[in-house]
Amino acid sequence: MPRSVLVLLLIVLLAPAASAQWKLQGTVYDSSRTYPLEAVTVQATNGRGTVTDGSGHYSIEVSNRDSVWFSYLGKPTQKFPVRDIRDADHFDISLRVPMKLLKEVIVKKRDYRQDSIANRQAYAKAFDFQRPNLSTMTSMGPGGAGIDINELIRVFQFRKNKRAERFRTRLLQQEEEKYIDNRFSRTLIARLTGLKGEDLARFQERFRPTLEFTRYSSDYDFQLYIKLCHEVWQGKTPQRPVGF
Repeated sequence: MPRSVLVLLLIVLLAPAASAQWKLQGTVYDSSRTYPLEAVTVQATNGRGTVTDGSGHYSIEVSNRDSVWFSYLGKPTQKFPVRDIRDADHFDISLRVPMKLLKEVIVKKRDYRQDSIANRQAYAKAFDFQRPNLSTMTSMGPGGAGIDINELIRVFQFRKNKRAERFRTRLLQQEEEKYIDNRFSRTLIARLTGLKGEDLARFQERFRPTLEFTRYSSDYDFQLYIKLCHEVWQGKTPQRPVGF
């Protein structure tokens, strides 16, 4: 076979392989390789183009004869020959672009004691309220004992005193309820029982402990109470734990 025919035959056979198309894909990051970049333009010399998605990922069809480059905010990168790319499924690159980052936000765990102190400070006047009586009306001065006129006036402010007393009672009740919520917490119940969602909410409502037990029980007794209540919940024992 003449050499020219052999060369022509090789060209015909190798041409499809050289022009074969496949997908080049990867992720585009910022220069720290921490944040993926969205809307980065990816172009190939074959005329195809795409943009990165919200995860910084892209996918574009190329052949071994193509080159690709990336462009962000109008600044293109160098061209990368496809034949030099070792892993076409994970061609990740990083671009040097200005990143405006939000200030760090520190989330602190809720602290019942701190919340209670803050609540007491906010409503100090209401928490300290007491009905006027002989002891509050009597004051000691340079001339001896006397009557506090302001306290004497308060004696006859019946409606105002009742409203203040009701408000103080309501604040104390709310404080007690929050104390129970703090110890009988969803996090603790879930950890000890494995309950979640609506089951956890129903369990918390059904077996809510008294204020007295919540206030004076040790951590051991309190957690034992939850475990025993869970046995009742599962039907292993017939009634609520006795003695708690």
